[in-house]
Formats: sequence, C-alpha cells, structure tokens
Amino acid sequence: MKYFQHAAAARARFASLVSMALLVMSPLQLFAAPALTDPLEAKCWAKYARERTVSDRSDGTRSVGFANIRDGMRVYSPFRAEFAIRGMGVVPAGQKREGTGHHHILIDTKLPVDVSASMPFTDKYQHYGKGQTNATLTLAPGKHTLRLLFADFEHKPYYVFSREMRIEVVAPRSSLAASGAPRVDAARFDESCKAWYENIITAPGPVGSPAYFQNVRDEDRVQSPFVLRFGAEGLGVCAANVEVEKTGHFVLEVLKRDALQRRIALADGQTQYESEAEPGTYNYRLQIVDGKGKAFGPASRISLTVAERY
Repeated sequence: MKYFQHAAAARARFASLVSMALLVMSPLQLFAAPALTDPLEAKCWAKYARERTVSDRSDGTRSVGFANIRDGMRVYSPFRAEFAIRGMGVVPAGQKREGTGHHHILIDTKLPVDVSASMPFTDKYQHYGKGQTNATLTLAPGKHTLRLLFADFEHKPYYVFSREMRIEVVAPRSSLAASGAPRVDAARFDESCKAWYENIITAPGPVGSPAYFQNVRDEDRVQSPFVLRFGAEGLGVCAANVEVEKTGHFVLEVLKRDALQRRIALADGQTQYESEAEPGTYNYRLQIVDGKGKAFGPASRISLTVAERY
C-alpha cells in the first residue's frame, strides 16, 4: 500500500512539475509570430519577403515609414499600422535628446506648412508621444491617405517623413465574421494572395510579447543584407539613459547552433537592425529592457534561414 501511495505522490509531483514547465514554456510559443503551416499561405508570405526585409545601406539618410502598409492597400477597419524609423531613435515627447523623436500619423491631410511650429492635436494629426511603435486605426470605408511624420520632443517636425500612402478601407472588420477572412486560392493565387496578405499584415491583435518582430515570422527565409524591425506592445521605446515610466530599449541576441554570436543593445532608442550574415540558420532573441537592463517579460524568439545575397 505504501508503495502505491509513494508512487501516486511521485506521479502527482511529476504532473505538477510538468504543469509548471508548460506554464513557463507555453508563453514562449506566443512570443513570436509562428511559422505558417498552410502551404499556400506560406508561399504567399514568402512572396513579399524581400519587400519586408530588404536593406538599403547606400547612404546614411534618415527615413521613416510604415513597416506593414504599402501604397494602394485594401484593408479592413480597424487595422494596425506599424512604424519604422531609420537613422534616428525613439524617445517619448517632452524628453529632449539629440537625434531622437516620436511618431505622428497624418490622416487625409497634407504636411504642415510651418515646420517651426508644434503640430496640432486633431483627428488628422495623430500623436504617439509615449514612444509607441504601432497604432490601431479606425477609419470609415472609402479611400484615405496616411503619412508618417517624425517630430522632436516639442512635436516640431523633423524633415523626416514617409511618402503619402493611399489606402482603401473595404469594410468594417466586423463584416468578416459573416463573409470570412480572405483566403489564398491556388486557382487565382496572385489575386487571392494579395488580399490575404494585406489583411493578415494589418490585422490588429495581441502579439504575445512586450517586444516583437514586426516584419518576420518564425522559420522565415531572408537574404543578406536584411533588416529586422521591432515593435513594443503596451510599452513605449526610449533611449537607455532617459528615464520614462513604462518605456525601454531593444536588445537583440543572435545565436548560431545555440552559441551567442552577437548581443546588440539599441540603447539610443533604435527600432530596427540592419544585418549582414553568411548563409545558414540563426536564432534571434529580442527583449525590451529598462534603463537598468531589466527585461519587460520574456524574449521573443525566432529562427531565420539566411540565403545567398541579393
């Protein structure tokens, strides 16, 4: 009898340990966009790989743009807009620091005429002064224009803005409950792939981690050189030596065969990293940490295969 009691107790302890392990492990499965299992969806996603990851190191100019929205897209509202900034860092409004600023979306309006004046707070000038890297927009069905504009700590524009994006809101996102989300159809691959891709890359929703990869999924294939873009969910981005509550900076680790190759601290508030790598498979871990190096939650983890150079 004692044997069975001890065995039962051991099994219970083992089950408890397994449950605890699953509780620890299962969030990690949520902390990166998983690989696509549907072959047609995977083929469609791969079709736009270069558009998402191509790196332009031809000059040192500063630039800002949407990481996921392209001119002419058809989307459902609400939709997600991801921000990307090159050559500058993000710091929340009110914090003066050279070479940094925060994002603004101009909706159905032109660039401000007086760049020496702070931008107004209106529906057409959406401010993201907490250091946000993304926004969820709700717009009426019809055609709209969007532009990103980077500005300083006083909301005064830098001469750093994206091209104007023309999009069309097809319908409220709620309509998909009845009609179904776009699917990739082998018989009309190009047309259906475009509709599926535009929907999936702009769909709002939890990303699972405080820090996430904006432009790649687990098991993606990229070509060197390539750019990785990062987003923060529920937090703002801020340079390491500027103390602002609920903000942090990104730290990226590059591993090959589980051996750490590089650890890159984007301490100036950068939100992307341009990489050159030899062909092979690499693992990437991304965290957002505060000024003292303490991480906000577990890391996002992805595996990428680097192919031959472009």
